[in-house]
Amino acid sequence: MLTLSRPTKASLTAYAIAVAVLVADQASKAWILNDFDLPRKSPVEVLPILKLSMVWNRGVSFGLMSAHDSLGRWLLVAFAAAITVALAAWAWRMNRWMTAVAVGLVMGGALGNNVIDRVRWGAVADFLDFSAIGFPWVFNIADSCISVGVALLLLDSLMTPSPAKAPRV
Repeated sequence: MLTLSRPTKASLTAYAIAVAVLVADQASKAWILNDFDLPRKSPVEVLPILKLSMVWNRGVSFGLMSAHDSLGRWLLVAFAAAITVALAAWAWRMNRWMTAVAVGLVMGGALGNNVIDRVRWGAVADFLDFSAIGFPWVFNIADSCISVGVALLLLDSLMTPSPAKAPRV
């Protein structure tokens, strides 16, 4: 009989962050697409450094590997769903807080962008435009969370002593 261990406090943190990112991402897109009606008003200057510009991204991050056909769309959905399931399984036994925060950010972003958006619209809704300060891509909250999550995972891996160097107790 298979028994599951109880989730750790860090894993519950990862799941809570994933849900928060997913809600914030989808709420911001609903606001931009429905209430704000960005597709018809694009671009709108919010601050001297920030415009809201509607872009439908059919690729992965920053428009790379664009999937214009149905097969590519569903392959990206399946890939993102598989990554999310793998991260959720990893998070279940997590004890490190920084890793949990990072994984939660990536899970929520992947679900919001690469699963929900692609299933609903066939593309990812991007709208944050910082081209006024030289940033060439238009992105969204989920993209930001994925990027920060990956950076935190890299930082955490650099801060974690390898088993060979870890002090013996």
